[in-house]
Amino acid sequence: MEQELFERASLVFTGGQSLYEAKSLQHADAHAFPSSIDKAHFGQAREAGVDPADQAIIAHPRVGFFGVVDERLDIELLGQLAEAHPEWQFVIIGPVVKIEQAALPRTSNIHYLGGKDYKELPMYLRGWDVATLLFADNESTKFISPTKTPEYLAAGKPVVSTPIRDVVRPYGELNLVQIAAAADEFGQAIGRALKQKDDAEWLARTDEYLATISWDRTWQDMVNLMQQRLADKK
Repeated sequence: MEQELFERASLVFTGGQSLYEAKSLQHADAHAFPSSIDKAHFGQAREAGVDPADQAIIAHPRVGFFGVVDERLDIELLGQLAEAHPEWQFVIIGPVVKIEQAALPRTSNIHYLGGKDYKELPMYLRGWDVATLLFADNESTKFISPTKTPEYLAAGKPVVSTPIRDVVRPYGELNLVQIAAAADEFGQAIGRALKQKDDAEWLARTDEYLATISWDRTWQDMVNLMQQRLADKK
């Protein structure tokens, strides 16, 4: 069905670079549009504000993740990190779907706060010390381009991620996000990230990169391609 769709389509847009590399072999006019960012919305996390009540009772340092808690989340890694570092508090925001609640690691320093409205996310991010992308290495994460990567960075938070290809490129290669796989390596990266939040040079480089992306720019580039193909047919 996908191949049939490609045969009908004049243009193909992919939601990430790794997906583009796979699908460009199936369509001659494919274009990559990785996840972008609403900088103004998530930039609110850099401003002073009140910690949400359910998070305010959690001690620091806080290591956070927001997103759907499903088979893409590396719950084994989360459990290993929590056990190895009882001095850190892990804040997990998002609904639990497609996996059993009983499968989630349960230690006193892991806090599952449930799903939150999009408009609330900057308020929670504001109170974190480090943001994480705790994705497992499986078929479900093979081509993901996590929108939360630039969202975390727009909030001014240091980020540690497992080696998801669309995070490694460009964020890891630009040294904007730390990449780690095994629990011990990931823990060491979090330790470095806890100090990185005070690194003005890192934040300046982060903002310089974020200035090059936006959803408005993504949409305009898509429109330009569609208009050009229409013009080519005339």
